[in-house]
Amino acid sequence: MYDYFVFSVQEGLLYGILALGVYITFRCLNFPDLTVDGSFPLGAAVFASLVYRGFGPIESMIAAFIAGALAGLFTGALHTFSKIPALLSGILTMTCLYSINLRIMGRPNISLSENLGHRTIFTMLRDTFNSIPEGYLRLFFLIGLIILIKILLDLFLQTEIGLAIRATGDNETLVEAQGVNPDRIKLIGISLSNALVAFSGAMFAQYQGFVDINMGIGMVVLGLASVIVGEVLLRGRIILIITLQVIIGAVVYRLATAIALNYGYSIGFKPYDLKLFTGLLVITILSFPVIKEKFRRVK
Repeated sequence: MYDYFVFSVQEGLLYGILALGVYITFRCLNFPDLTVDGSFPLGAAVFASLVYRGFGPIESMIAAFIAGALAGLFTGALHTFSKIPALLSGILTMTCLYSINLRIMGRPNISLSENLGHRTIFTMLRDTFNSIPEGYLRLFFLIGLIILIKILLDLFLQTEIGLAIRATGDNETLVEAQGVNPDRIKLIGISLSNALVAFSGAMFAQYQGFVDINMGIGMVVLGLASVIVGEVLLRGRIILIITLQVIIGAVVYRLATAIALNYGYSIGFKPYDLKLFTGLLVITILSFPVIKEKFRRVK
């Protein structure tokens, strides 16, 4: 049971990277970006295909990050230059990425098994620190990684460009009045968001040991659920707290789904009900303030 808890926290930390990317588009830019469902497997596909061809895990992860940024840039360009609505821009990119990911991979799935000679960041860590149990080694590494990403993102969002990204979603007209091009800010924000999502996909591919073309289905809802759960659990308005909210939300969400999978059999809960559980969770949290306000008025 304890190991199950550790594994769930590990996955939650991996999803935390994705959730930080979703936070940038959905909360900072107020941009409903569905590219996430395509950029997550894109990062995994780029990583796996490069490792399969003999590249190291570090350069493969960097390539995955860049690929995600390019996917986000394409979505942003559709919206800002072609004036395609935000939602449709993400859907179009996500649709294109399905075929692109298949072409990159060459087949629907790729195994990253060490038996095939494919090294990942986790096998490198295990070989370097072989005295530490692998489960704890992965946990410590992921905690350190998410802290590093959080610090870098916090610092970036407090720069002039970062502040413009945060302000664009609230009042685009005001940002433009300050002499800042909101379209350029959107391009930067959407690119950064999908770069983080793709990086999360590359890390998740290494964690689970394989890549599947359908691994991105529902990731945008998962990321949004993490953001919302974090906002409910932890209150705060400064960026240091907000990014912490997102990470905690991802971990708690993953623990909640793990508990549902582990103990839900008594009520007929199956693994394929997980997407239903996620959707109902988001609907409940989003609807709760409205329902609460209606009950207050009735009283």
